[in-house]
Amino acid sequence: MTFLRFVWLTCCLSSWALAFEEADLSPLKVELSKAIQAKEAPGAVFWLDQGGKVAHWALGRRAVVPTPEAMTEDTIFDAASLTKVVATLPSILLLMEAGKVDLDAPIGRYLPGAPATKITVKHLLTHCSGLPAGIPKEPAWSGYEEGILRAEALISGASPNCVFRYSDVNFVLLGEIVRLVSGQSLAVFAKERVFAPLGMMDTGFTPEAGLLPRIAPTEMDELGAMLRGVVHDPTARRMGGVAGHAGLFTTAADVAKFCKAMLRGGLLKPETMALMREVQTPITIYERRGLGFDLDSKFSRPRGKPGFALGSFGHTGFTGTAVWIDPATDSFYVLMTSRLHPEGKGGVRELYERLGTRVAKMVKAKPEQPAFFPRAEGEIPTVLNGIDVLKREKFAALKGLRIGLITNHTGIDNTRVPTIDLLAQAPGVKLKKLFSPEHGIRGELDQEKIKDSVDAKTGLPVVSLYGETRVPKPEHLADLDALVFDIQDIGCRFYTYISTLKGCLEAAAKAGKTFIVLDRVNPIRGDRVEGMSEVDESKFTACHTIPVRHGMTAGELAQMFNAEAALKAKLKVVPVQGWQRGQWLDETGLPWQNPSPNMRGLNAALLYPGIGLLEFAISVGRGTDTPFEVVGAPFLDDRRFALELNQLGLAGVRFLPVRFTPTASVFKDQPCGGVRMVVTDRDQLRPVDLGLAMAHLLHELHPKELDMTKLGTLINHAATMAAIKADKPWTNTAEAWQASAAAFAERRKAFLLYR
Repeated sequence: MTFLRFVWLTCCLSSWALAFEEADLSPLKVELSKAIQAKEAPGAVFWLDQGGKVAHWALGRRAVVPTPEAMTEDTIFDAASLTKVVATLPSILLLMEAGKVDLDAPIGRYLPGAPATKITVKHLLTHCSGLPAGIPKEPAWSGYEEGILRAEALISGASPNCVFRYSDVNFVLLGEIVRLVSGQSLAVFAKERVFAPLGMMDTGFTPEAGLLPRIAPTEMDELGAMLRGVVHDPTARRMGGVAGHAGLFTTAADVAKFCKAMLRGGLLKPETMALMREVQTPITIYERRGLGFDLDSKFSRPRGKPGFALGSFGHTGFTGTAVWIDPATDSFYVLMTSRLHPEGKGGVRELYERLGTRVAKMVKAKPEQPAFFPRAEGEIPTVLNGIDVLKREKFAALKGLRIGLITNHTGIDNTRVPTIDLLAQAPGVKLKKLFSPEHGIRGELDQEKIKDSVDAKTGLPVVSLYGETRVPKPEHLADLDALVFDIQDIGCRFYTYISTLKGCLEAAAKAGKTFIVLDRVNPIRGDRVEGMSEVDESKFTACHTIPVRHGMTAGELAQMFNAEAALKAKLKVVPVQGWQRGQWLDETGLPWQNPSPNMRGLNAALLYPGIGLLEFAISVGRGTDTPFEVVGAPFLDDRRFALELNQLGLAGVRFLPVRFTPTASVFKDQPCGGVRMVVTDRDQLRPVDLGLAMAHLLHELHPKELDMTKLGTLINHAATMAAIKADKPWTNTAEAWQASAAAFAERRKAFLLYR
């Protein structure tokens, strides 16, 4: 009997199918048979389920040495990394549902031996912790406790959310979290809470000796003994066979029961299953992972090519195991092999892809209908600003509309293509005219008034909103259906782009025009609110009652303006995708573009809400290479000023004495003494407190030389100015300001779009 005929005979004797046509299954069986004949694996058990229709069979051999054994459907396999999703993942999620584990909590909450870290439980589940791939085997070690100690020792050097790195260490630590939180080993907890409820009676760690005849061997260990019933993974073996990343033994039938529960329910709450299937990795990471499961990465071979649509999910194991689950077609398949037997030379990566492709075609998957956007080859992943989202959606929100675009040089997509050019070339979009804010359409002008002009590239008329008028006139809007706003703000009340936003929103409301905001991230974080929101005078640098550092995006501010000023504008916001409020601009992957001539970096933007408060009274570095990072005046002793500031102990910043001569603005061409701000911890720095402390100190040291009228221009609050004049402690004023900011933080909640 030839080997191929043996394979087919085994298949026919051990398979059955309900409702699937044999003609549909035949290509799958041929694919597996060819793989076995090519020695990619000695044998396999395959399981397919679509909507409750089931087919499963065994092919080839379970073992080839020392004695050939036919593969049977009840063969028990070393599941390898399927352990991560079949045992550890559901255990963690069950503990989450019980309120015992918070996925967003730092792992130190659950691992008392771990060093301080920003790594969260979710980072471990998504392989975005920054931890290395595995625990080094040298120097030699053994034992579960030692394995945990060595895993915890790797935490200190890891930075989360920077890179996707598939890591066994992640799940070793997750297994330990299960043990410490539940009071049971992972093996016991998973058996009682996962395997038993699902009827997975042949699944567990460290199988009993009586099961050895059913277990598929892998390969020889370091001492030349064939591994059978002993976990192949060296780390799990050193840890005694029970670990969060490997060590599980199971059958295809049991894995199918698990897949059925992950697809149709029966173990986890529906909202937990939805969370598990969603993209949980940061948008700035190319690979996409759910909780535990793979969605779209180099490990997605079982999805096929083109295969299943994005939105399906699965996992593989080093020993030659794989699952792929597709909610869109209500289907899944399971492949169990022991591809390492007998000499560690088998390989099933290509088989994964071939099977996924064939199964997807069989169940009529629709890869052209993805649940989330596909990555382009070579794409540099970033957070998506509103213009990037609009572009991905093929400008659908603007189709057929006559558009007026309020923008400048900061209106660019994530590849730096100007929004002007994108809308001018977008099919079905009628870009009629441009409106420019302070600094002009290209952001190059630093002058009191800017005239109307014509855009050189598109030939479109440019209406200046920083000249004879600060808002569009009715005649400017007469031939338009909508205004679109796309300008990068920096998160500060007196940065005038938000005043342009409010004025244009009001003009659109009065004219009955739609107003669309292409939202952008707040570059200095959206979870920080600082400063007094009340002002004495409403003006272009204080257009609404918001704090100095408001922590909102343009889209969120537009919603606030519209509601609180009762504008009743037809407002739409194209939201940012992938941004979280605690992120800085340099954590988004987006390029920096100077939003104004003197705003030349993220450090300057961070310091600006505080340093900018002072800019009418002293030099804040305009006319130097580092605006807003140095301050000074002719009357200041730089060494004394630095000493006094450093003695205040302000968090996150130190002060260096410097002398400089600005070539523009306040004290132009006059030698100044002052300080350079050195940001030592941007997360701790409170820039508005910094500006307030400086204002108090300037008056305390130089009450005669400091022009208090000019100092009050942007502070715009008489009670604060009175406190400065009275030389009261700056901390008293800061407390009052912070109380105002706290009230605003509550007020703004109704308008926030992002977590």
